[in-house]
Amino acid sequence: MTMITEQRNPATMTIDQQSTLDILRTINQEDHKVPEAVGQPETLATMAQIVDYMVASYQSGNRVFYIGAGTSGRLGVLDAVELVPTYGISGTEVIGLQAGGQQAMYTAVEGAEDSKELAITDLKHHDLHAGDLVIGIAASGRTPYVIGGLDYANSLGLHTAAISCNPDAAISAHAELAIEVVVGPEVVTGSTRMKAGTAQKLVLNMMSTAMMIRAGKVYGNLMVDLKPTNQKLEQRAQRIVQEATGASVDAVADAYERANHSVKTAIVMLTTNGSVDQANAALAQHDGRVAPAIAQLVKEM
Repeated sequence: MTMITEQRNPATMTIDQQSTLDILRTINQEDHKVPEAVGQPETLATMAQIVDYMVASYQSGNRVFYIGAGTSGRLGVLDAVELVPTYGISGTEVIGLQAGGQQAMYTAVEGAEDSKELAITDLKHHDLHAGDLVIGIAASGRTPYVIGGLDYANSLGLHTAAISCNPDAAISAHAELAIEVVVGPEVVTGSTRMKAGTAQKLVLNMMSTAMMIRAGKVYGNLMVDLKPTNQKLEQRAQRIVQEATGASVDAVADAYERANHSVKTAIVMLTTNGSVDQANAALAQHDGRVAPAIAQLVKEM
């Protein structure tokens, strides 16, 4: 049976004869189907279970691995690397593995996605251990590289999850938890960088963001653990402190400097009138979570 991701889309049979504007309208109409598919109750429920595993791995000092090939692999790498500046992690907590390695981010590496053994080699390079989580990503749901990686992780007794865009996907049978976001045939037959890729991006964004929120990287809806690696981010960091506290620009700048450019510490200091040491101690006691750190200091004062 032909997979849905490889079927021809009846709504786009004559797209090559459309005007530019109509082509764009047609693509947009198809794209509207993606968030609806991602938002199915059973999909969200499974995503929540996976996020709980992600949080447990992060909080215990272990790692989350994304493994995939082609667009799916690139999206995993993208999600992993973007967490570093946004949430101030080191880059070792969430790791994206692409079949064929770094070169495959730019050009196809012949045969890489067809090798189960290559996935095992890639994962062995990272010395998997108890507490790690492996998430396989494949639009088709049948990529051997992903299946090989999931089987290897399963053999070590690790938690595993799979993300695909076909019903009854092969990789689902090789994972403890499976998400199948069925978005229908692509606008251009088999071009899964489109709706399937968008679905995978949404799922990864949602899960990793939920993980970071649960891990205390967000206060209210503000990202309070960003790495200010350039002038723009330094300014954003101070704006976040001001948004969170309502303090003046000068007070924020002073606290931010005394806090050694830590957004969290500056927020706790300004909100409680506490010292740098008091703020850091309260944050450490509450695993870096700002709200309970503030509540503790307010209660003590």
